[in-house]
Amino acid sequence: MAKKKSDTPAKATAKSGSKSGGGKKGGAGDGNGSSQLPLSSGDSVQPIQLQEEMERSFLDYAISTIMSRALPDVRDGLKPVHRRIIWDMDQQGFRPDRPYVKCARVTGDTMARYHPHGDGAIYDALVRMAQPFSLRHPLIDFHGNYGSPDFGPAASRYTEARLH
Repeated sequence: MAKKKSDTPAKATAKSGSKSGGGKKGGAGDGNGSSQLPLSSGDSVQPIQLQEEMERSFLDYAISTIMSRALPDVRDGLKPVHRRIIWDMDQQGFRPDRPYVKCARVTGDTMARYHPHGDGAIYDALVRMAQPFSLRHPLIDFHGNYGSPDFGPAASRYTEARLH
């Protein structure tokens, strides 16, 4: 009986024509495993060089990434990570009239809710917003060692912050 069960799927596959290439040719959902959509009237397929397409696509992606993430916005001078930290701290109530909270908590909350890219980038951005030698007007009131131009800050578990 076990032999008969293993033979049945092979016979069904051979009848469907998927191994021999038989059956309908065509668009998506025709059951033969094709993932191409049918062309509309007037459309044509133009061959392109893979290297040229990869160069163009990578350049477009790189410029888009730099413009949207790496360069500060001209309106306020903030990057998306800075904006997310400030928003999360405001939503959590870490305001100037409240006690300081551990930077590890701010970093973890921001990473969990708005910026799932690792805690290192979030903590570095948080510290930078507190350093008077990095920004003319610090946005974060920091309690602990936020570093110097020559040395880095203490770990997030040893420092505390709130909005300025």
